[in-house]
Amino acid sequence: MGVRVNVGCGITPTPGWINLDNSPSVLIANWHLLANTLLRMPFLPPDRRKFISEAITQRIRFASAIKLPCPDGSVEIIYSSHMMEHLHRADAALFLQEARRVLAPDGIIRLALPDLRRLAAAYIDDGDADAFVESTFLVPDRAKSKKYQLFSFIWGERHHQWMYDGASLVKMLTDHGFRDAQMLEAGKTTIADPGVLNLAERIAESVYVEARR
Repeated sequence: MGVRVNVGCGITPTPGWINLDNSPSVLIANWHLLANTLLRMPFLPPDRRKFISEAITQRIRFASAIKLPCPDGSVEIIYSSHMMEHLHRADAALFLQEARRVLAPDGIIRLALPDLRRLAAAYIDDGDADAFVESTFLVPDRAKSKKYQLFSFIWGERHHQWMYDGASLVKMLTDHGFRDAQMLEAGKTTIADPGVLNLAERIAESVYVEARR
């Protein structure tokens, strides 16, 4: 089995893969003294405490999606779940360029993202415009407390920069030189031996697309 990389793994790294994330929590986890100090602090939010702990135990590596720490043509599979929507469109394009650079010939990229089509269908069904806009997470909430704003400044905002559906993802992958791009049902894959990879991650909200280098 070749090198397999999970980009933007968050707190759900894939066992046996190279797991990358650019969260400050991962950066802190690699500084063990600082991490252990912070984990003892009562003010640390529970989600950050969990992320730092997971990053330590799962050995998640700090890296940017637009500068993958892998040699050209060295990776068999790239997987990314609910990461690319957090990138500006220009950075999303850079991520796909990087993915294509590091993938071996015929290597596979698999993307799982929030499905804009599902959200739009829910809006058409219930007519709740406010719920629809809120569900896209495209606008950061500025009404939060000062404490929340401080942590957002330190840890970064988690709102979305763009939204996609299956067709737009297929087009974007094709436009960036990938071939055989296609939408897949949850649980389905063109990867010959997916092993422990979660093929239905966040199934209630996701669209799944794969393509080849």
